[in-house]
Amino acid sequence: MSKLEHSVGPGDTILLHYQLSSPDGTEFENTFDDEPVELTLGQGELAWNLEQCLIGLPLNERHVFMLEPAQAFGCFDERLVQRLPLADFPPDMALAPQMMIEFQLPNGTTMPGTIQAIDQSEAVVDFNHPLSDCPVHFEVEVLKIIPGKIM
Repeated sequence: MSKLEHSVGPGDTILLHYQLSSPDGTEFENTFDDEPVELTLGQGELAWNLEQCLIGLPLNERHVFMLEPAQAFGCFDERLVQRLPLADFPPDMALAPQMMIEFQLPNGTTMPGTIQAIDQSEAVVDFNHPLSDCPVHFEVEVLKIIPGKIM
């Protein structure tokens, strides 16, 4: 297969522009007016469901995917809303509602959480993705494909 015929495959590194927006046009992220993004499929740099939309795409064509919440960032899960003691936070951290914080997990990975509420002893933290329960328009244009090893 020649470079001109190559389409995006698992493990490829790609240079792309993309936009995430709601059906009403509210933009969440947009690189079309900025620098393109480089990522390698399968490395967790983009949500798995969004990566799957990229498989098979050719170069230099814009594609729009209309994803329901379960296809995009998932449905809201009440179990991911946790009450954490204020003593678990650094004493010099000024917590505020809607503040997003990276939490270190025991295995060394991080997980973002959004502060929903604070009282005298606890903070309510939502570990759902900020776009959970949102239908998403995912517009993408692949500018360059560097073939990778199939994962």
